[in-house]
Amino acid sequence: MSFDDGYTAGLKEALTGDRDARFVWLCNFEVENQWARSYTGLPAARGSATAATVQRMEELGALLAEPTDYLLLDRPLDDGYRSYAEKTGLGAPTELVTAAPAAAGGTGAAVLDSPELLERLRRIARDGAYLMPMGNSVQEERIGELTGLRPAVPDAATYERVNSKIYSRRVAEELGLRTIPGHCCETVGQLRHALDRQLGDDRPVIVKDAYGVSGKGLLVLDSRRKADRLLRMVERRAASRGDDALHVVVEAFLPKRFDLNYQFTVDRRGRVRLDFVKQALTSGGVHLGHVMPADLTPAQQDELATAAVALGRRLYADGFFGVVGVDALLGADDLVYPVLEINARLNMSSYQGRVTERFGRPGGAALARHYPLRLAGPLPFEAVTDALGPLAEPPHDGDGLVITCFGTVNAQAGDALAGEPTTPAPQFNGRLYTMLFAGDREGLDALDRRVEAALDRLNTAGRTP
Repeated sequence: MSFDDGYTAGLKEALTGDRDARFVWLCNFEVENQWARSYTGLPAARGSATAATVQRMEELGALLAEPTDYLLLDRPLDDGYRSYAEKTGLGAPTELVTAAPAAAGGTGAAVLDSPELLERLRRIARDGAYLMPMGNSVQEERIGELTGLRPAVPDAATYERVNSKIYSRRVAEELGLRTIPGHCCETVGQLRHALDRQLGDDRPVIVKDAYGVSGKGLLVLDSRRKADRLLRMVERRAASRGDDALHVVVEAFLPKRFDLNYQFTVDRRGRVRLDFVKQALTSGGVHLGHVMPADLTPAQQDELATAAVALGRRLYADGFFGVVGVDALLGADDLVYPVLEINARLNMSSYQGRVTERFGRPGGAALARHYPLRLAGPLPFEAVTDALGPLAEPPHDGDGLVITCFGTVNAQAGDALAGEPTTPAPQFNGRLYTMLFAGDREGLDALDRRVEAALDRLNTAGRTP
């Protein structure tokens, strides 16, 4: 398999054997919620103030899909942003929009509730198209059953099995990869035993849901008092249910230089290709972005490459093929810990593939990040490009910025404006997803500061309906 002639075309070849395959993309960012349904995690409120933002992140697929593909959405792309995507030269796929905006079940559920869209998908399926979800669950399998779209990925049961953090830790240990001191817990008693052992090291402990994602289902315990409080909560829940099942991982909080993310692809024949290694930007377990290239020695790069091959072969033996993103870290001791967790699905880095391929240059640097905005009303796309000025032009000679998702800017506007009118107008948080390119890290940092200053003019801006 090869990505030399096109990132997305190479992915299609790996998954289907056909570089010209036509994909129907479904960027179901909350697919972990489907996998987690049968597993008991940490006691926590399931609601999220960013749920609307995560839903709009499906628009990241617009620059990963090829213009001959289709993209399932719960509302159309902004006209101004679609014109912008065309201007970059990357183009945009045909939009397939559900009958109504997605509810808690996400776009997949909205597709299933859209008879006319299902009929259109049947016609597309007859032309040989594939369904390409970010990750497969029973919901996406049902779409395939009803439409005849061929799956480009393994079945939902395989995805569920290999995406557990318990699976990640056990596989890393079995393969002899360096792991962070910790334990897999499948009962409340095992959690108590793990906390007793780990807290004895006088450093914080991290407890993670088997299917938590981006900071959700994660607790940092820095005292025995906090650990005992957690144990009381899970023990009371277990007693009320008559079931002490619990699916979490407990790990030591390791001093680190920085987080890492690397991606590899396993094709249908089991061949493994390392796609890239990036330095991840995180805060409190929440993903903020990536910097490329990662500040690693050749030996550290080789260690990750070796881990990728070992993990890819093991995943293939367990029935998986496709894109795999792995979170790792470089410890303060300069040791590589190659597996924090395996994300056997598309990941944030995956969506950057075509953009990086088109605008990155050999020896250059790139930054993928989102800029937070505080707005008083919905913001038109033209307001963003006006604020950016010349920075809104596609990168030239390897320097510049690409807007990779605009829908997340106004995603939370509806929630802020749903209540009674107030003075001043209610504010909400928006995110503008981007990729920045420069000749080196110094140039990248300077460009980042310029973009941040330009976008700062938009804070508390917007139109009041």
